[in-house]
Amino acid sequence: MIQPVAVIGAGPFGLSTAAHLRARGIPVRVFGDPMVSWRDHMPEGMLLKSTPAASSLDCPQPGHTLADYCDAAGVRRLVTDEDIIPVDTFIGYGEWFRQRLVPGLEQVRVVSVDRAAAGGFDLKLDSGELFTARAVVVATGLSGLAHLPPELAVAADGPAPAGPVSHSAQHHDLGRFAGQELIVIGAGQSALETATLAAEAGARVRVVARGRGRVAFGAPPWKQPRLRPESPFGRAWSLWALSHHPHPYRFLPEPARHLLVRRVLGPLGAWWLRERFEGAVQVQEVERLTGAEVRDGGPVLTVRTHAGRTEHLTADHVIAATGYRVDVAALDFLGPGPRTGLVVSRGTPRLGPGFVSSIPGLYFTGLPAASSYGPVMRFVCGTAYASPRLAGHLAAAHG
Repeated sequence: MIQPVAVIGAGPFGLSTAAHLRARGIPVRVFGDPMVSWRDHMPEGMLLKSTPAASSLDCPQPGHTLADYCDAAGVRRLVTDEDIIPVDTFIGYGEWFRQRLVPGLEQVRVVSVDRAAAGGFDLKLDSGELFTARAVVVATGLSGLAHLPPELAVAADGPAPAGPVSHSAQHHDLGRFAGQELIVIGAGQSALETATLAAEAGARVRVVARGRGRVAFGAPPWKQPRLRPESPFGRAWSLWALSHHPHPYRFLPEPARHLLVRRVLGPLGAWWLRERFEGAVQVQEVERLTGAEVRDGGPVLTVRTHAGRTEHLTADHVIAATGYRVDVAALDFLGPGPRTGLVVSRGTPRLGPGFVSSIPGLYFTGLPAASSYGPVMRFVCGTAYASPRLAGHLAAAHG
């Protein structure tokens, strides 16, 4: 019996990878809760920053783009750069894609992955089942990777929605903050949209932007420069190269790779959010956050201003919209064998051709691949590069 390939994760990268593997006739078992990060860890009422052209899951068969879903579901067709995608539409698209191309998805959790004595990998599911896979694709997305700056560690058990400090990934319903004073830390789209939605739900909101972070918004499509090549993220030669030709990226020096992942397409609000944000949310830009504590049940932040002063900021609650940080140590399903055998770079797996790690048969796609293949792996449109190449490499190496 041919051992299957295990795909762990059922978000955009997991579903796209599974579709490519199945198109090649490779037996696949896919595990996870479909689109869970988008459904449960994004705020209600959110709109996607990405354009429709950058929001389709890659698939070897035609007829499975976001526009195709809109036609099939009878919803407004989203095709131009001025069309804004509601998160509910995107979740519906992911579920439609899954039903058509990954119908055998198993909504169980992978408890452990370890190397098998006879080759391949031994997997244990929370159902109790044990089986062996010839290869494993880790496509767990943002799960377990939420980053909280150490200065905000006011609770021993970490950020919590009901505690003084939380992470933006822990909130779906921002209406719970109606009538409260809320501080949102960050200057990227997640921070600015979270702040806007909370303000629209009745909270009094202040955004605190740290360091070089400045609250700014991108140019609308009609103001993009015309004499530069198009990319899913805007018109610029650098964005075009990173989007369409990420293969040389892994040969850059390590510091450059990590810097570009952080800085390219860094903190910037969507053009359509500016009007809703301005006037509804206060902004305070500071040099750095130096600490936090809890007084009388509420959080108190200590910041250093750009003028060199120390100030204390109070609120009923603090939301850290401080992004995600890849660390294989957070992937608790990886057993001792894979964990100790992986070559990593600042906590991220170092990947070779076809998204394979230093352990033959163990692949990573999506955000964990960004330090090897560039910032495009942070976005759904990265499936267009990653999925066919990963499937092709796996088929050749384990056919």
